[in-house]
Amino acid sequence: MLRHAESQRFPSEQRPRRLALLTDFGAGPYVGQMRLLLAGARPSVQVVDLISDLVPFRPDLAAYLLPGLLRGMPNHTLYLCVVDPGVGSDRDVLAARVGNNWLLAPDNGLLVPLLRSRSEAVELWRVRWRPSDMSASFHGRDLFVPIAQRLLSGRLPAAEPLSPDHAVGADMPASCQAVCYVDHFGNAITGVPASVLSSATRLRIKDVRIARARTFSDVPQGEPFWYKNAFGLVEIAVNQGRADAQLGLVPGDPLTFEP
Repeated sequence: MLRHAESQRFPSEQRPRRLALLTDFGAGPYVGQMRLLLAGARPSVQVVDLISDLVPFRPDLAAYLLPGLLRGMPNHTLYLCVVDPGVGSDRDVLAARVGNNWLLAPDNGLLVPLLRSRSEAVELWRVRWRPSDMSASFHGRDLFVPIAQRLLSGRLPAAEPLSPDHAVGADMPASCQAVCYVDHFGNAITGVPASVLSSATRLRIKDVRIARARTFSDVPQGEPFWYKNAFGLVEIAVNQGRADAQLGLVPGDPLTFEP
């Protein structure tokens, strides 16, 4: 176990073998520059863009997607997670080891639901190391990538252990009854695990009540429904239509569930 505020090496069996990017950066140069720097430093390490269109500036929404996005993914992965409206401020940087995986993110609640949901051993650190030169507005490239490069080489930069109970957002609720993400098809993914609801539960959106279905083909074309999606979360959809347009949904909209 790593404990000191100085740079520490960890055993080779704990070293990440690949890196996954999760950001709100969207299209543009930002993800590309991060990928290029990572390729230059560790050309043998595969870098995967897991998701780059998380809701901008909303770590409180993105946080509830992470457990589902990481479910079933390969072990020995470093997840570099950047939704960072506090960039340039004095917000801290967190590194976590969960089982055989590593996570790196700003200390703004982004990792809290994930750390709380895991059954594996969790170790968490506040990273104190900073590069000698970095911009005030692009810490994804100038701060998180250099830390990730060191983790990929088997070294945690100067850091101190932190209890998950002391992370920002430690008191976040277990689920988020709101739209957390709208995908390419207009489906609205919520922050509610489908396992906590009965099959008879109805979802009320403004004046519309929708029932649960197993999948798209179980309802007529154009009919809205909710279902357990591939991430284990409640998702709102319309068969061969756009739920966001038909129901007027945008990220952050609150939802009401009725027995």
